[in-house]
Amino acid sequence: MSRNVLVERDGPVTTITLDRPDARNAVDGPTAAELADAFRAFDADDDAAVAVLTGSGGAFCAGADLKAIGTDRMNRTHPDGDGPMGPTRMTLGKPVIAAVHGHAVAGGLELALWCDLRVADATAVFGVFCRRWGVPLIDGGTVRLPRLIGQSRAMDLILTGRPVDAEEALSLGLANRLVPAGEAVAAAQELARQIAAFPQVCLRGDRSSALGQWGKSEEDALTAEFAAAMATGVLAAEAADGAARFTGGEGRHGTFT
Repeated sequence: MSRNVLVERDGPVTTITLDRPDARNAVDGPTAAELADAFRAFDADDDAAVAVLTGSGGAFCAGADLKAIGTDRMNRTHPDGDGPMGPTRMTLGKPVIAAVHGHAVAGGLELALWCDLRVADATAVFGVFCRRWGVPLIDGGTVRLPRLIGQSRAMDLILTGRPVDAEEALSLGLANRLVPAGEAVAAAQELARQIAAFPQVCLRGDRSSALGQWGKSEEDALTAEFAAAMATGVLAAEAADGAARFTGGEGRHGTFT
């Protein structure tokens, strides 16, 4: 769809690729806008269920393009609207999976944190590399990283800026899956197809409840969860259909999808 962001549809799975390999997929202002537009289009597409975000060449994303600072390609830094990296202030109605190979650092780490899941291959490196250059995390890094891996572990990465390899990322919970080198995209797309095969109203409702419970008391979160499930009518539709399929013999003997 553009010179910096590629979009490919394969059934219910949309793969969105940062395509600036010469810059290790660093994101400047125009690229951030293109990335945000790609995810807006994905969210609005009734036939698209799950997105995969990745980068071309040897990296996922090296962060914001520091070479664009002070030029007309500089990332936007306004308090409202799209984030500096593009979609990072959006709350989509559908899941996104990051397929990480090579470096996912600084703003690239923040893009990966914005995704619902992260599939990393053996070459993946995560880190707050912007620590070295006096560039702050302003696109969700200080919020999402502690929520994802815990305050103590997140503070280690935020204060030191050290690299985290794929094995450690898996042990921290920063990566959800670890695959051999070169297999991140294929593995993420297969995971996306598995997720897309489930009844979507229920899946999206549970996802929304999990995202929305932050900041609520346990009582309020439980109330909101129940009210949202009832409001969709899912128990009268998807759940009834699922119960009928189970009664008919589906999903037994270890078969899940």
